[in-house]
Amino acid sequence: MIFSEAELLNELAQFFWPLLRIGAMFVAMPVLSGRLVPSRFMSALVLVITFLVFPLLPEAPAVELFSYEGFLLAGQQVFIGLMSGFVIQLVFAALIFGGQSTAFSMGLGFASMVDPTSGVQVPVVSQFYLILGSLIFLLMDAHLLLIEMMVDSFSTIPVALDGISRNTIWDLIRWSSRLFVGGLLMSLPVVATLLLVNMGFGVASRAAPQLNIFSVGFPITLLLGLLIMWVTLPAVLNLFSGLLNDGYLMLGQMLLIRS
Repeated sequence: MIFSEAELLNELAQFFWPLLRIGAMFVAMPVLSGRLVPSRFMSALVLVITFLVFPLLPEAPAVELFSYEGFLLAGQQVFIGLMSGFVIQLVFAALIFGGQSTAFSMGLGFASMVDPTSGVQVPVVSQFYLILGSLIFLLMDAHLLLIEMMVDSFSTIPVALDGISRNTIWDLIRWSSRLFVGGLLMSLPVVATLLLVNMGFGVASRAAPQLNIFSVGFPITLLLGLLIMWVTLPAVLNLFSGLLNDGYLMLGQMLLIRS
């Protein structure tokens, strides 16, 4: 059996378009896209998943790889994959935002550490929330659900030049406001309680100027903040689970997947 060069390039393109979409999704998705995961392992995982699902995908249009249409098609697939992972990444960003607000209210803004998944400095409270959120993400098999939705997207949004509409992009921008809403709700109990405590310290400092409020108030603020974090931790995790569920519902709407 003899294959021509055009036939070989067409078969390569049929495998290349799903590879781009799935690979871009893994680059943007949380937990598995961090620096803790070796790039060789991630590349091999993307190749294996694409090889397994490739026979089940609908046939893509015959477009040359190294052409103007080919570059547009490649950009479209990369954008769909990045968008899918970015939606779930915003849920984890809400955890970071809530942890930062909590840490600054407690006076722990200076206590930072390097996040091993992103490589940037985050407060220790945010890192604590991220660890718990990552465990919930894996226990709920949310990474497998994201892979399943990405495979289903080839049926709802097939490989074509007109894959994502402008309204979908605006829906993603509007949904990104949930990052600040979720983070504020996570840190609101600590922030509101410590605000009342600091107001009380302000009144005490005006009534007794000789009292060193900083030496007395910092340990009280820190201990009270830790106590409120411990009490409100189940509510924070429930809120994160709800945001994660909303994120997948939003992603299903963007990818035209009916649950």
